[in-house]
Amino acid sequence: MSVKQALLALLEQGPRYGYQLRTEFEQRTGSTWPLNVGQVYTTLTRLERDGLVEPDGTDAEGHVVYRVTEAGRDEVAQWFTTPVARTQPPRDELAIKLALAVTTPGVDVGTVIQQQRTATMAALQDYTRLKRSGDTDLAWGLVLDSLVFAAEAEIRWLDHCEARLRRAALEKPAPVTAEVPEVAR
Repeated sequence: MSVKQALLALLEQGPRYGYQLRTEFEQRTGSTWPLNVGQVYTTLTRLERDGLVEPDGTDAEGHVVYRVTEAGRDEVAQWFTTPVARTQPPRDELAIKLALAVTTPGVDVGTVIQQQRTATMAALQDYTRLKRSGDTDLAWGLVLDSLVFAAEAEIRWLDHCEARLRRAALEKPAPVTAEVPEVAR
């Protein structure tokens, strides 16, 4: 996720200071991806350095308020119209965990899969319950839809992993043991 472009998109709707940006971002995404306020201010400093935002005075409490520049508007417009690249997939902790589990002696991979499936099913139920509550605006509803689809896909993938493990176990040749000839007594 690009914090830079997200902040620019929020600033395009009007000047804000860092904490307001953080709050607005988390409200629109249902706090699914919390932002550290320090990260927000660091990003604002970089955006100012790059000419994408500029200070727009201070509010009554002394917070520096930022507004987007024309270059910043162009940047966010390009972000919205450019597809998200899939050339370098994001790091997937679960895929890494399973890849290492199947290659590490003594790990019960079936248990790893089952525990993850249980946790993912619980998350899916929570997301579904949130959707049914009707307390979601369109932005949060879209984020919830994404989380539901991702959880469903993860469950399907875990089922697939389990099936592959079963096939691999069936295809594995029996260990060869050397027969020791009986010694004449």
